[in-house]
Amino acid sequence: MAVGVGDIAPDFTLDGTGGSFTLSSQKGRPVVLAFYPGDNTPVCTLQLNSYSLEIEAFHDLGAVVIGLSPQSVESHEAFSANQGGFNFPLLADTDKAVGRLYGILGPLGFYRRSVYVIGADGVVTYAHRSATGMTFRKTDELVAALAKS
Repeated sequence: MAVGVGDIAPDFTLDGTGGSFTLSSQKGRPVVLAFYPGDNTPVCTLQLNSYSLEIEAFHDLGAVVIGLSPQSVESHEAFSANQGGFNFPLLADTDKAVGRLYGILGPLGFYRRSVYVIGADGVVTYAHRSATGMTFRKTDELVAALAKS
């Protein structure tokens, strides 16, 4: 069952670039969770670079942006370095437990490109799961969802 708008965001702790991250430690500020299929892939690279370049739009609303995929921390660090660094951490969901928790795994067990906006109270205010994975939610759409949360 996929997590949806109005649900309490399931808590998790994962390692990533910059260390360990626990969702519940962000209570009191909004969070954007961007689940992406893979490091060094064309659409994922465009998506994460877009969010990184436009990070101030998220920060202006007090939001934290987090990228999650099933690759290792080492893969994330190399990917980030290849891109000149991202302005947010990339978390390693190597066993896909968080992907399963949020209901974003496709029929073959691959991550579906998905984005969640979680309000400062820990409630999901926006949820999008891509059917094809070939497009991503733009910053302005996510910022608009944040402004409503």
